[in-house]
Order: sequence, then structure tokens, then C-alpha cells
Amino acid sequence: QILPLPQNVIDYLLDDGTLVVSGSDHNTQQTHTNNSDSNAEEDIQWSDDETTTTVTAPEFPEFTSEVLEAINALGGRIFPKLNWSAPRDANWIALNSSLQCHSLSDIFLLFKSSDFITHDLTQPFLLCSDQDSPDPVINYELVLRKWSELIPGGEFRCFVKENKLIAISPRDYTQYYQHILKQEEQICQAIQQFFSQHIQYNFLDEDFVFDVYRDSQGRVWLIDLNPFGEVTDSLLFSWEELTSGGEITQQQEGPVFRYTTSEVTVQPSPCLSYRIPRDFVDLSTGEDAYKLIDFLKLV
Repeated sequence: QILPLPQNVIDYLLDDGTLVVSGSDHNTQQTHTNNSDSNAEEDIQWSDDETTTTVTAPEFPEFTSEVLEAINALGGRIFPKLNWSAPRDANWIALNSSLQCHSLSDIFLLFKSSDFITHDLTQPFLLCSDQDSPDPVINYELVLRKWSELIPGGEFRCFVKENKLIAISPRDYTQYYQHILKQEEQICQAIQQFFSQHIQYNFLDEDFVFDVYRDSQGRVWLIDLNPFGEVTDSLLFSWEELTSGGEITQQQEGPVFRYTTSEVTVQPSPCLSYRIPRDFVDLSTGEDAYKLIDFLKLV
């Protein structure tokens, strides 16, 4: 489901000072049964000897109703994104460490914690080749998809240049998946067939990137479409080799398929750099007593 994003919601997402989110997006039954509690917690106060600051959770009644209706229509569990990006860099902040959302509060928490979302809202055309041209007016939209449990080793990113599929990489290139090594030819053929039957010459641009999922039955599903350029993660390739017209673009036999070939070459996830420092986590959970002792000595 696609919902227009109101300007006051965009302003809220970009407001660094607003940390609380509305609790009014819970279902009606919960609202009635917990009415007294919600009234008591409507305002959150911090005070010291000099001043008292009141922070009120923002309310978006009409938008909240539309989002809840969409979530319920999609089975109660959804995957959120904006026009371009999903908040993949913010899953660490969710209680379940997942992008699965059940309410508007879940969506707000991920969006307000995501650099990817902030980039879309503030600098979406930063790496475009025609930067001298005025930026077009963007109608931002909240995209909600029904949640599905996907095996990370089944997702692939495909690079298309001049309507030719030139390269394929697993989305989760940091891990070694034995089935990819064993089924390399079948996976490549399935994606090529899907591309030629459903995508090639059907997209407005001749240079683009698309993501697919190949399930256990060998069926290929389209997940997303992305710009062909540095704003999109090139995974196991570099944008220089994808755009230079070298070996990859000139290969005639088919796309270059790269993947992690052994556990020795496993890499850390690139999204780890967006998380809070590990020391903070250890201090908050008490997992490392020595770090806590060192911290108290500093204080």
C-alpha cells in the first residue's frame, strides 16, 4: 500500500529534538481499556532545580488512521520504506532487531533513526549527474508491504546497463551460503530468464538496478528497483567497473555473478557502522563489568 506522506509528518521525521512518539496508533480496544494510563502518560516531563520542560508526543490522527487501516489490510505485519529507501541501517534500534512493524510508532522509530531515510528527505539528488538542474518537486510516500520471512541467501541485486543484465550479487554478500555455490548456474539462469520475460525493455530507463528473491521452488520474485549509480550499494562490485565499459559491460556470455565463495572471506555487515558503539551497549546491559568500572573511574 502507498500512502502520501503529509508535510507535518516529514517535519516530525526531520526534527532532531522530538524523541517521543504518539501511542495513539494502537488498536481501538487497547485504547479504551488503557485510557486512564494513556492520559497519565500523555506528557513526559524532565525537571531540575531551575526549569521544567514538557515534551508532548505529536499527533497525526488522520494519517495514523490511514496507516493502521493499511497495516490491518496487510495482515498486521508490514515492511516500511519511502519512495527510494528502507531504514535498513536502523534495525538495531527496534526491540526485535527487525524491520517488521506492527504500528505507526514502530515505523517512526525506524525512520527517525535512519540515515538512509534522512538522505531521501534532505538530499535525494546529491549524486545525480545533472546537479546543476533544479531539483524536481517530490511527493513523498510511505510504502507499506506485507511482511514475508525471506531467507537472506535468496536475495540478489542485479545491475542493468543499456538494457543488458551485466552483473549479479547476493544482497547479503557478507556471509557464505553453500547453496549459492552449488546452484550458481541455476540461479543465474533463473534470474536471466526472469529479466528477459518481465523487466527488459519495460522500464523507463535503460540503466537501473533491480532486486529479486529466488525461493526454495526456484521461482524468482521482484523486490525493488533502484537507480544505477553510487547512491545504490554496489555490493561485491565497484561503480567504477560497472560504469567504465570494461570487462563486465563487454562480456557477451551473460552477467558476471559474484558471491562469497568460502567462510574465510566472510565480511562484517556494512550497516554495523550505523549502530551505537558496542561499549554503550555493554554499559547499558551490564555485560562487561570492567567497562563499567572504567567508566565510573572517569566520572
